[in-house]
Amino acid sequence: MKKFSELIGKTSGKQEKPEEVLKGRFKIAKSDDERRLAFGWASVSMRIGGEVIEDWQGDIIEPKELEEAVYEYVRLYGEGGEMHERGGVAVLVESVVFTEEKMQAIGIPPGTLPVGWWIGFKVLDEDVWKKVKDGTYLMFSIEGEAMREEVDEE
Repeated sequence: MKKFSELIGKTSGKQEKPEEVLKGRFKIAKSDDERRLAFGWASVSMRIGGEVIEDWQGDIIEPKELEEAVYEYVRLYGEGGEMHERGGVAVLVESVVFTEEKMQAIGIPPGTLPVGWWIGFKVLDEDVWKKVKDGTYLMFSIEGEAMREEVDEE
């Protein structure tokens, strides 16, 4: 079974093994205590205004690559883990990759949202939910291995 991160990797043909683990962290934007729901950005490719985002490791996930990887993740897995160590603590209940095309199609004005993956999870594990509520877990984190590919600065 592949990790989400394996689905977003690009290959250049020059490297033979995955590089270091890539992680993106985004704050939980909304939660519902009674229903144990947490929502927020899982990954953002472009800021409002179109600036491509380079993450803490200096990597870029192109919007199309992110979208395809998300579709595979949702199709194959749809669960959340705890700190990349223990799976099955949450289940995906909401997922949308906001692309410029989708935002235009549903009437979201340009410059309103970044291009990225918005998610919602129902947390099943009591201890994990307590950590969300008390602020121990403030954000979502995706983890992955990918083949790095040099990109032109142009």
